[in-house]
Amino acid sequence: MSDTESMTVQTILLVDDEEDIRDVLSISLEDRGYQVYTAENGQTALDMYDQMKPSIVITDIKMPGIDGIELLRELKRRNPDIEVIMITGHGDLELAIQSLKLEATDFVTKPINDDILDIALKRALDRMQMRRQLRAYTENLEKMVEEKTRQLIDAERMAAVGETVSGLSHAIKNIAGGLKGGAFVLEKGITLDNKTYLLQGWEMLKGNVDRIRNLSLNLLDYGKAAAMQYRLCDPNQPVREVSKLMVPQMKSKGILLQTELATDLKPICFDPENIHRSLLNLVTNAFDACIEKNACPEKQVVILQTSKPPGWGVEYRVSDNCGGMDAQVREKIFRTFFSTKGVRGSGIGLMLTNKIVKQHNGVIEVESQPGLGTQFSIRLPERQS
Repeated sequence: MSDTESMTVQTILLVDDEEDIRDVLSISLEDRGYQVYTAENGQTALDMYDQMKPSIVITDIKMPGIDGIELLRELKRRNPDIEVIMITGHGDLELAIQSLKLEATDFVTKPINDDILDIALKRALDRMQMRRQLRAYTENLEKMVEEKTRQLIDAERMAAVGETVSGLSHAIKNIAGGLKGGAFVLEKGITLDNKTYLLQGWEMLKGNVDRIRNLSLNLLDYGKAAAMQYRLCDPNQPVREVSKLMVPQMKSKGILLQTELATDLKPICFDPENIHRSLLNLVTNAFDACIEKNACPEKQVVILQTSKPPGWGVEYRVSDNCGGMDAQVREKIFRTFFSTKGVRGSGIGLMLTNKIVKQHNGVIEVESQPGLGTQFSIRLPERQS
C-alpha cells in the first residue's frame, strides 16, 4: 500500500446535522487513529468530498435538505468505490435496506455501539483492500491472457472471445454481487437477532440462486440450439403454447397478453421447440419492460401476432407499449451478453433467439422508440419437407 493510499484510508468524512453527535463521534474516531472531517449537512459534505476525496463517509440517514440516501446516491455517482456507512434510527429499517441496495457499506443504529461501529469500519477497510488486490490481480491476469491469445488467435477472433468472456464475467459478477448482498443482510440478521433481516437476506439469496440456475440453463440452451430438429408443423402452435404459459403470470401483474393468429398459414418445416423458446424470450422481455411501471402507460399491453408475408412462411411479431429503446441500445441488443436489464439480465435470451432464427435461415428485426414501446419481428422461410 502506498503512502497516498494509506492516508486516504485513514480519512473519514462524518456527516450529521446534530453538533453533539458530530463532536462525540469525531473524538471516538480520532481515538481510533482516523483523521476526521465533519459536515453539518449533505451539501457541505459533497463540497468537502470534492476537495478531500476521503475513502470513507459516515452519514446520518435523516437530515434536512439533502438526506443520507440522496447523499449516498450522489457520492456513488461521483465515485462508485466510495465506502459509505449509514447511521439510522431504530425505526428506519426500510431506509437502511434501501441504502444497502444503493451499495452502502453498512449501517449502524443509534445509539451507536462502539463494537458495531468497529465492525462497520473494518468492513469498509477490508472492501478497499480487496478492491486493490482484485485490481492488481485483474491487471496481471489481463496481461497473461493478452500474451497467450496473441500467440494463438488473430485479432478479429481475439476481439470476439474477449467480448464473450467480458459479457459472461459481467453476468456472473452481477449474480455474485447479489449473493454477497443477501449474505450480508442475513449475517446482519444473525448478529442482531433480527427476524426481518433474516427473511430479507434469505429471499435475496434464493433469488440469486434462481438467477444462477437460469444462467446455467440459458447457456445450455444456447449450446443445444446448434442442433435443430426440423419437422412439418403449424406455425401458430408455438404461439398458442407461449400464450397459455404466460397469460396467468402477466394477468397477475395487470398486464394484458393479446394473441392474434393468422388463419391463412400453411404448415412449414421448422423446429417448434426452439421457435417456442425464441418467442418465450421475446414475450418475457416485453413482460419485464411492462413491470417497469415508471416507463409504461396506465394500461400495459403485450401483443403476440402471426401473419403470412409475401415470400415467407410466417412472420411472428411481439410488441409492447412499455419502455422502448434508443438507437444506440437497438444496435447492441443482439451482441454477446448485452442486456438492458442491468443486474437482472445476462443478454443470453436475445443471443439465443438470434442464433435460432439465423439457423432457420430466417430474419429477426426490432423497431423501438423510447417511451412508446418495442416490436420484434421474426420471419421464417417456406421450408416444406
